[in-house]
Amino acid sequence: MELSRKNIILTGASSGIGKEILKLLLKYDAKVIAVGRNSSKIQAVNNKVIPYTCDVSKKEEIDRLFDFAQEKLGVIDIFIANAGYGVCEDINEANWEKIDAIFRTNVYSPIYSLEKMRVLNRSRKYSVVITCSAVSEVPLPGYSIYCATKHAINGFGRVFQYETRKNEIISFVYPIATKTNFFKLAADKAPIPWPVQAPDQVAKSVIKGIQKEKRFIYPSKHFAIARILIRIFPFTNAFYAKIQKKKFMKWAKL
Repeated sequence: MELSRKNIILTGASSGIGKEILKLLLKYDAKVIAVGRNSSKIQAVNNKVIPYTCDVSKKEEIDRLFDFAQEKLGVIDIFIANAGYGVCEDINEANWEKIDAIFRTNVYSPIYSLEKMRVLNRSRKYSVVITCSAVSEVPLPGYSIYCATKHAINGFGRVFQYETRKNEIISFVYPIATKTNFFKLAADKAPIPWPVQAPDQVAKSVIKGIQKEKRFIYPSKHFAIARILIRIFPFTNAFYAKIQKKKFMKWAKL
């Protein structure tokens, strides 16, 4: 799908991968509603970038976002559901609210946004891009609840591909660990898995994936190769998990 003259919503636009995607979108003749929890971190650019504050974990705020986008842009051609977060922890208590909050942000929000795009566009060609993660297929000790959300969205994506209509391009992105504030926000000095990539590398892959209408986008060649190896040699997954477990146990002082 061409990016020029397209109306786009981008969530998680104030930092990390989303911020890099926004930079690249500025190169095109497109209008972007750049969404963040704090839109003051997003700079408005003439008629090209419109900052918008939204907590995507709340249904009513997503509804308001779509109303705002329709009012400002008329139609929405591309929705990039990039917002999300992780938690690194040694689980020692039952906390329903914490589980609910991360699932609402990482799972419910992108699926609900996709549903909204289908209803709004009907027979119009449109695209939805959802940031998944390599941990949807690779175990990462310490991030079990976060991994659960990514397994969920990955499972949805793998099945929904068989439910898409001719006018729909639904894409899922699988970054590996990325040099952003993700791990700093996940926990103090949270263990960082190997390998690591730069956020601009992910952003470039997302833009290219949209243009080429790819259903699954793998920004890391390492992970693309690893997926093949895991299928041939399933024990490699367990081997990698054991290495990451040592890092987590040391961090958690267990």
